[in-house]
Amino acid sequence: MTGWIIAIVMAVGALVAILAVGRIPRSSWEITAAALLLGLAGYAWQGRPALAGASRQAEEKSGAAFDEKLAEQRRGMAERYGKAGQWLLLSDGLGRQGKTREAANVLLSGLREMPDDPNLWLGFGNALVAHAGGVMSPAADFAYRRAMAIDPGGPAPRYFYGLALARAGQLKEARALWGPLAASAPEGSEIRKELEGNIARIDAMLGSQSP
Repeated sequence: MTGWIIAIVMAVGALVAILAVGRIPRSSWEITAAALLLGLAGYAWQGRPALAGASRQAEEKSGAAFDEKLAEQRRGMAERYGKAGQWLLLSDGLGRQGKTREAANVLLSGLREMPDDPNLWLGFGNALVAHAGGVMSPAADFAYRRAMAIDPGGPAPRYFYGLALARAGQLKEARALWGPLAASAPEGSEIRKELEGNIARIDAMLGSQSP
């Protein structure tokens, strides 16, 4: 617990110092916060806050294996061309090599150039989940929510945020996102069938958990 307190205090202190001393523009605040959250995500994935400090050689770790099907779904639902598409393709390439941290950092660089692009925020959230081995980190949650705030009517942010929530065991939250999305999808479409199937499985799991 002490390690977490120190990490959070340092992150908050760094953010305050950057804003006060660096005098960065308001449009860059969210990117700066996302970068600090990425650091905390790495600490959550690789750090051991409960252990005593000890010097050791750095060890390279990779997150979850690259999910090609997930990337194809994102390309089918979100922009695959233009500047955002170029950043996403570069990130996907790094992810295929198991370089999950670099894949997330590439999208962070893209967001510095285009901070209001929902596709980059969505890709950043997916990359962070992959880097954390499937765990929904605070940074990933922030990225998904930012994508939805920029594009509230878009299906991709709600779909992938719901998917990450479901995989993290937050079934009720995933269902709350997917229910309206399934209802708005075209009748007979593949995405509607998939969502309805996912919702049915969630309802069955939630029903089995009821006393």
